[in-house]
Amino acid sequence: MPKRPSPGEEAGNVVHFGFRNELKSQRLKQRKMELILGLGAFSVVFAGGMLVLNWPLACTSSPNGSQDSSRPLSLPSAEGSPHFELCGMVRKTCVVDGDTFWLDGVKIRIADIDTPEISEPKCDSEYELGMKATYRLRDLLNEGPFELSSIGSRDEDRHGRKLRIVVRNGRSLGDQLVSEGLARTWSGRREPWC
Repeated sequence: MPKRPSPGEEAGNVVHFGFRNELKSQRLKQRKMELILGLGAFSVVFAGGMLVLNWPLACTSSPNGSQDSSRPLSLPSAEGSPHFELCGMVRKTCVVDGDTFWLDGVKIRIADIDTPEISEPKCDSEYELGMKATYRLRDLLNEGPFELSSIGSRDEDRHGRKLRIVVRNGRSLGDQLVSEGLARTWSGRREPWC
């Protein structure tokens, strides 16, 4: 009596194995691995690009190469003064907010004031006042030469920003922002703006 074909066989003594399903499974695993590796490579390249764009390119240092926080940075003339814009992706000489800016690749926090937050404001009025302070700081920095001088014994804050007072013609630009109602004199801690 002839043998009946089993589920893995067809008539004519041809046996089919599950190679197609196994091959599909292997290809799917390979595609997933390629996707994961591709995303990982993209992440590394993207992170490296962001570091390059935001890395401090220059800093004020003494002739022997060490940081000298007591020496003020003077900008010689209005023609030699840098031009400030609001910060974007590239941060070399720009204004971050009402009390923080970049100068030649060095991030500086104005040490004698506090201004409203614009990155994480607690209310709409804080954001609006923070934007006014940001634009005003940009305008003040663009008005001509100024000096940066250290305050106290701390050179940097916990975020790595240089702590400096910005002075033009003997007057603190921070004091000017305070007198215009766009900042508070720094008391040693943040106080709410809402």
